[in-house]
Amino acid sequence: LAMWMTWKCALVNIPYGGAKGGVVVDPRQLSMGELERLTRRYASELVPLVDPKTDIPAPDMGTNQQVMAWFMDTYSMQVGYSVPAIVTGKPVGLGGSVGRTEATGRGVIVCMEATLAKGGNYDPADVKVIIQGFGNVGSNAAQYAAERGFTVVGVSDVYGGIYNPNGLDIAEVQAAVDRDGSVVHYLDADRVSNSELLTLPCDVLIPAALEGQLTEFNAPDIQARIIIEGANGPTTPEADDILNDRGIFVVPDILANAGGVLVSYFEWVQDLQAFFWSREEVFEKLERILTDAYDRTYECAQQKNLHMRTAAQVTAIGRVSETIILRGIYP
Repeated sequence: LAMWMTWKCALVNIPYGGAKGGVVVDPRQLSMGELERLTRRYASELVPLVDPKTDIPAPDMGTNQQVMAWFMDTYSMQVGYSVPAIVTGKPVGLGGSVGRTEATGRGVIVCMEATLAKGGNYDPADVKVIIQGFGNVGSNAAQYAAERGFTVVGVSDVYGGIYNPNGLDIAEVQAAVDRDGSVVHYLDADRVSNSELLTLPCDVLIPAALEGQLTEFNAPDIQARIIIEGANGPTTPEADDILNDRGIFVVPDILANAGGVLVSYFEWVQDLQAFFWSREEVFEKLERILTDAYDRTYECAQQKNLHMRTAAQVTAIGRVSETIILRGIYP
């Protein structure tokens, strides 16, 4: 994951490297007090290792704005002054950026639209989309896809999936989640398993749950013509070969879900300058930078006859390599 983050940041051309860390625990099994104490203890142990110029933690699975607020407060209390730029994904009232919560899911749809545009004119209503996962990434991707006029026909969460070939009312799906805790409580759809959902008819499949979901066992049965990787590492190498052989167009995770780290970068920049942008400014910058990264990756793929995943790696590694060569060796 740390390596992938390095390539992801290089691909969208922001001045970050890559790192990953966490605590092995299911936050759903903890009380709010237990979660706060765990977060603050973890943050206090990291104080000597992080600061706004070397390592800036950001939210990922199992975390939210409150967790990031506790981390920021713990670090600030330890050093003796407020340091909003120490983490991203904070509440707006503590120096967070508007649009950060939606950023990864929104970026996934930006990449989907860029992919579809390469094929010529299209009507969004004719594009059927399945999204595996209805957490932060999946739910925001579904909502933005619906806003843009696409037909979302299937979604899922840890409790199972739902599918309606005529389309889902995403606002009602979200209401079912808010009210009853799962997408499976949405009534106007067929219940399916998570594994079934991946192989149902659609134009675009967005795996936005856990890694390793597309495998050599289900890749031969996937009916989508485009896959946009919302999660980190959802496709195994064996599955990737099968999908490529079948001519399925895959937009890799280090490009497709880079919207999150982009807006984390925006938040960090805003914190350092203590001047904050509007939601429109954040989303305009997100779409412009991510679309440019997509176009550069696509151009590399076309020129070198590569699949998008390899083209993304070539582009990212090339940028890192160039900076290492330019800096030379010290002393």
